[in-house]
Amino acid sequence: MSEIPGMLDQVARVSVAQKLFDARSIVICGEIDADLARVVVEQLLAMAAVSNDDVTLYLHSPGGHVEAADTIFDLLGFIRPRVTIVGTGWVASAGAHIYLAVPREQRYCLPNTRFLLHQPAGGAGGRATDLEIEAEEILKMRARLNRIIADQTGQPLKKVEKDTERNFWMTAEAAKEYGLVGKIIASVDELKR
Repeated sequence: MSEIPGMLDQVARVSVAQKLFDARSIVICGEIDADLARVVVEQLLAMAAVSNDDVTLYLHSPGGHVEAADTIFDLLGFIRPRVTIVGTGWVASAGAHIYLAVPREQRYCLPNTRFLLHQPAGGAGGRATDLEIEAEEILKMRARLNRIIADQTGQPLKKVEKDTERNFWMTAEAAKEYGLVGKIIASVDELKR
């Protein structure tokens, strides 16, 4: 008898997943890691296999693992369907990297969305030579991410490097002025399809 609520919960999740798939919508909510990247990539590839109709991705994330975000970032440009991203809540760090994967005119956010850009952080330990290698890789990653931010926002690279030196928070309006957001919307009716 105690298994029934769990089974009902499972059925509800499957039903919601199917409705999202049918609506060609993907939700990223939470920390970016390899497991989430796998699920998002599977959804993108499955939707692309079904048709070339547009996909809408809803994004709320504190960030996470950069390479997991790279996987999603690259797949968003790889598939044929046009992807629109809607930021909500907060779009931070690796989440902001994913947000920048589509052209500015396809980047929307809701009015209370906050954005955070900053440099990548490391957590390596071990021998001095290994730490030196890790530091070099983090610097390469930082330079690459800053170039992407500059290219996708229209900001000069030197400004982006300065802005990402520390946590750089933006409201939806400030993110629009910065070139991160294409349009702030309050209703689904405002999404261009």
